[in-house]
Amino acid sequence: MNSDNALPPLLVLVLAPLAGVMVTLSLAPFDLWPLGILSCAIYAYLLCTCTAGQAVWRGWLYGLGMFGSGVSWVYVSIHVYGYATVPLAVTLTVLFCAALALLQALFAWSYVIFIRPLPGGMLMGFPVLWVLFEWLREWLFTGFPWLYLGYAHTHTWIAGWAPVLGVYALSFICALSGTCLFLAWRSRQPIACTTYAIIVVSLWGGGAALKPTVWVARASEEPLNVAMVQPNVPQQHKWNPAWYPRILEQLEEATRPQFGRDIVIWPEAAIPGPLQRAETFLEPLAERAANSETTLITGVPYRDGEIYHNSIVALGHGQGVYHKQRLVPFGEYVPLEQWLRGLIAFFDLPMSNFSPGPTDQGPLRVGAYRAAPFICYEIVYGDQVSRAARDTDLIITISNDSWFGKSIGPLQHLQIAKMRALENGRYVLRATNNGVSAIIDHQGRIVKQSEQFVATTLVGPVNVMLGNTPFGSFGTTPIITGAGITLALMYLMYLGFWRDTE
Repeated sequence: MNSDNALPPLLVLVLAPLAGVMVTLSLAPFDLWPLGILSCAIYAYLLCTCTAGQAVWRGWLYGLGMFGSGVSWVYVSIHVYGYATVPLAVTLTVLFCAALALLQALFAWSYVIFIRPLPGGMLMGFPVLWVLFEWLREWLFTGFPWLYLGYAHTHTWIAGWAPVLGVYALSFICALSGTCLFLAWRSRQPIACTTYAIIVVSLWGGGAALKPTVWVARASEEPLNVAMVQPNVPQQHKWNPAWYPRILEQLEEATRPQFGRDIVIWPEAAIPGPLQRAETFLEPLAERAANSETTLITGVPYRDGEIYHNSIVALGHGQGVYHKQRLVPFGEYVPLEQWLRGLIAFFDLPMSNFSPGPTDQGPLRVGAYRAAPFICYEIVYGDQVSRAARDTDLIITISNDSWFGKSIGPLQHLQIAKMRALENGRYVLRATNNGVSAIIDHQGRIVKQSEQFVATTLVGPVNVMLGNTPFGSFGTTPIITGAGITLALMYLMYLGFWRDTE
């Protein structure tokens, strides 16, 4: 195979989006993780000798397959709960996925123009660039850090790298394994194939060797006794004023038997109205919680003058207020509000006028311990979680995944929370409105979880951990810096070679 410039257009039209779909299939709820590696191998094949123009087209098709399959759950939010018509919801979903796919088009173009000509351009340059583009998605245009290759590996051998370098390291190993697979297939030379095999085995074996490493230690032999209330309030009734008393009554009834436990957690916006309005309801519950040495934690909108926050409040035997920093566009605020507000129902959802909280907020006090709080979507931001969780005792994340219905979205969200627990060596307590609520241990394993779409209370033990993992201490800085240095060295080698051949 000397060139793939002449690949039949129909083959490209099928193969590129299919490879993108494989990324989704490698993640929850499918968990076919080898497909993520195969996806990178096919992608490397598609980009190995093509022109820059061909790369843009192939990269966009790859991204369309990946995001079209992996974030199709936005359709549920737009149509079912955003009250958009089917044609409009389909159109908005397609536009959203097509826009995200442009990042893969940019990746492919950048690879062909800047990386492929370098020494080791495919072997090292492809996976390094992949990691840098995943990192780019974490912060560009408010960020959308979803569908990372590494999330499929909370349980595989390479999971041992997660507490050291985070999910990006796992993505790098997956992409590198894919390029090695392709290069071995292309070369078919015993020495080359052996070299590629040694690289892959070393990285996977290194992860396996690291898995038993104990980065943190238990603060006490006696675990905390935790209860998480999952009320399963239908999203279409959540903000209906007629349902307000019923929701409060349900929360009280579910909580009353749990006093005496160390922590009781309600989900995001469990109280469908401002904290100030619910004070008469919460005061006796907070008093009873204090008397029973229980910390009651709830999600609730918080009004500060004319400003509203999506917040977490700790009451009873705990204290503190946290205002969500990372807001979801259109769900919690409307970009270009002066032009879009009121055009369609989707741009005028209930409580879509929140303001972000400050970036320097401290942890919640939970009895004698400190908990790093995150609301819904915030748990997907690895750096934000590592900074806030550093030197704290627990991670608490509350969510209302009702917006995604019976789609794959909530299960992907849970998988990401498992990675945050593994990276930081902390138990993660995940309380949701309709599931999946879960207790996740410091190694990313689910201790206990709820069923979806049932009203229940999840009860279980939680260990408080001391110390920080390497990732917990330094976040993504080492892996991103390493990626940048690698590309710089490759360019220096290229320039040196070029000068020698002049």
